Parts: sequence; structure tokens; C-alpha cells
Amino acid sequence: MTAFAPRLLAADEPKGRKLGLALCGLGNYANGELAPALLETANVRLVGAITGTRAKGEKLSKSHGFPVENIYGYGDWDKVAANKDIDVVYVVTPPGIHAQNVIDAFGAGKHVICEKPMATSVAECEAMIAAGKKAGKHLAIGYRLHYDPYHQELVRLAKSKEFGPFRKITSANGFTLRKHAWRIEKKLAGGGALMDMGVYSIQAACMAADANPVAVTAKELPKTQPDFFKEVEQAMEFRLEFADGATADIWTGYDANRAEFYAEAPKGWFKGERPVFSYRGLNISTSAKGKLDFGVFRQQQRHMDAVCAAMRDGGTYTCTGEVGRRDIVIVEGIYESIKTGKRIELKY
Repeated sequence: MTAFAPRLLAADEPKGRKLGLALCGLGNYANGELAPALLETANVRLVGAITGTRAKGEKLSKSHGFPVENIYGYGDWDKVAANKDIDVVYVVTPPGIHAQNVIDAFGAGKHVICEKPMATSVAECEAMIAAGKKAGKHLAIGYRLHYDPYHQELVRLAKSKEFGPFRKITSANGFTLRKHAWRIEKKLAGGGALMDMGVYSIQAACMAADANPVAVTAKELPKTQPDFFKEVEQAMEFRLEFADGATADIWTGYDANRAEFYAEAPKGWFKGERPVFSYRGLNISTSAKGKLDFGVFRQQQRHMDAVCAAMRDGGTYTCTGEVGRRDIVIVEGIYESIKTGKRIELKY
């Protein structure tokens, strides 16, 4: 069973100095979401960048006020190690190179946050966790929704059994992908929509069930663009089974714009409609409270503040490497079920 802490760290109550963070990989998410959030964080600040495009690093150095000497290439880990201003490396590269980046960052003596999905195989996850333990450093996964109050309400309801146990869970998450991206290259992505969008539904199902699934049955759906999705799946359906009899029926794909989540218990329900897993403006309601409204905030700011405060102060956080590994155990089970056509029992 996985524990999710419902408490949010107050952004205006730092317990010590701000940790210094370097972004490793300066794609759309790093530039569009993480970098702006790092202008609002109380416990961590952006002090460097690891990138293959120096101009991107120079742009961030201007907006965040760190020296251009703190811009490094992907082969400069010895220089990263020597920079005492960098406490944390946030790996935001494609999943296929997460393991190498994370292991290199641990080798440089830094704490690590790794964007989801953690890696493309359980073996890679285990190597990453082992590297962190060897270095004596923390590993966190970029599961921002652990610190999102809408999803924390789901966790609260699941743990308190206010509605009784959630037994019937459904979810859909995907978008229409029409232009070439690393997401359709198996070497970089590890898989198709499951690795990118399906992980959100897996996380939410585990939150609602307050447990890890014990088995999975899956099928890949027919490709409408077989020439485009040559290496990875376009869409799939799968069912997660939990030990108490709960089930989660999930769709994920790159051929429809969908975002839905529903968890039903004997005395109530939790429901999300587009947007459910997005960065802002979530449309979520419960049978007890109607539509929820937690105001305006950046999920990334709350996530990084909470994780970095725990790293600094010796606290705990919920988006651990072990949780990231759990999700890849489930992912591997889904792909095995598609390959064999059989129900797969999951072993963690």
C-alpha cells in the first residue's frame, strides 16, 4: 500500500536556506512550467542548467539571475559536482535517458527529482534507486499531483472511507498527437500513450483504491495511423484489479482529447472532467461538496517546495522513487498482458 500525505507545505514558511536547483533538459515543460514556478518557490531556487542548447540556458540565467558559468552540457557532470551552489538536479529529459541522467546526477553528489515516468523499465528504476542510496542522496519523482489539493481530497476520501471504499473506478486520459515528437520513438519514450498519459490514471486509481493493484488485463486498440505510430501504441484499454475487489477500467491514447476520472463508493463519488490531470483549472467535484475550488496556484511550485523542504530538513515526501518504480511494474504488466493476451498478476 502506498501512503500519500495530504498536507501541503506552506510556501511562506521556509525552515532554512533555499536549495539550489539545476534543470537538466530545457524542453517545453522545463521552460514553460518549472522555470516560472521556480520564481515563486520559497524553499528552492534555480541556479543552473544542464542542456544541449546553450542559448536556452543563457535565457534562463537572465530571467533567474544565475551566472552563465552555471550552464553545463550533458557531459559536464564533473563540473556540476564541483558547483556547491547546486543541491538538486531536476531531470526533465525524455524517459529513455532518465536513468543515465539520474545516475550521473547522483554521481555528482546531488539530490534528484526525476520527471515522470521514472524510467522505461523496472530494472532502470532499481538502478536509479540504488545509485541514490549509494550516494546518500534523495530521489523524488515529478508527481506534481501528490501536492495538488484536488487530488489530495481524493486521497483523504479514500483513507477516511467517508463514502466507504471506492470500488468502481474509471478513467480516460489522452490527446490527439498528429506531428512527430520524441513521444512516438520507443527508444526515447519507452512506449506510447501509456507512458505519457496513462501514468496519470494509474496514479489516480491507486490513490482512490488506497492500494496497489494485484493484477492487470490489457488490450491495444487498432491503430488509425499505423504509418505514424510505427514503434509505439496509439491507444489501449486496461483493467486494474485490487485485492479488495475494486477495479479500475482505464483508456489512454494519442487519438482523442479526453480527461476523465470517476471513483464510486457505496455512499458517494469523486468525479473529474476535462481538465482532470492538467496543470491548472481542474474540473473536479464530489457528491458531498459539489464542484471543488481551491483557488489559483502552480502545482509545480507546491511540488518542488514540499520535496525540496523535505530533502533539506530531513522530512518525508510521497513521490518517492519506490512509487515511481511501482508504476513501471504496472506498466510492464500492461505491456505483458497485451503481448500475451493474458491476465497478469503483478509482483512488486
